[in-house]
Amino acid sequence: MDDVRQEMRANGVTHALCISVNFAGFPKVLALAEAYDNFFATVGVHPDHEDRAEVDPLRLVELARHPRIVAIGETGLDYYRVSGDLEWQRERFRAHIRAARECRKPLVIHTRQAAEDTLAIMREEGAAEVGGVMHCFTESQAVADAAIALGFHISFSGIVTFKNAGALKDVARAIPLERLLVETDSPYLAPVPHRGKTNRPALVRYVAEEVARLRGIGLSELAAITTLNFFRLFKGTGRRS
Repeated sequence: MDDVRQEMRANGVTHALCISVNFAGFPKVLALAEAYDNFFATVGVHPDHEDRAEVDPLRLVELARHPRIVAIGETGLDYYRVSGDLEWQRERFRAHIRAARECRKPLVIHTRQAAEDTLAIMREEGAAEVGGVMHCFTESQAVADAAIALGFHISFSGIVTFKNAGALKDVARAIPLERLLVETDSPYLAPVPHRGKTNRPALVRYVAEEVARLRGIGLSELAAITTLNFFRLFKGTGRRS
């Protein structure tokens, strides 16, 4: 971890959000946030997680009371990797939104080939009350606009650096700057020129460089904008600017 943090500093990456994908791995995620002042964590169960048992909103709320937990998620819907009757997945997503509303923390939302249902559930369950981020965004401008209307941010990963991501690049050009975020989704989706390799937090610099290029602004300006957006969204970090 010392090497990871050193590489982050060398690339101007000052903070990291460690994402929970299931309850079994949550203690390790939390341990990182407890060990390092510039790391924060979420609590949630990813829609792809094989354990299809119900997620109790009360359990999420209780875990989210920890001061290093700044968001609920990763949650959402994924109709690409998982098939069959997915009502369990939709109910899991609803449980996360209810927990987020109860503890007043934002959501980290994953959606893949499920945008219509994702947005419908967000509306039905009142996700706009807490807001959050559409993580690793790959959907259309219309989906982005709908999420923004619900008070959500749009976050771009290494995918936006890929040559075949023309439509996504167009979305990145159009997102209001005050709703824009960048991320790595480590250890997946390493950006060009590291595509196909294990991703690392420091490589978010390449994502930021590409989004800055698409927006016609400098890297330092883009970094200042996304950093401010991060701290305004994740209020549990204790910082606003």
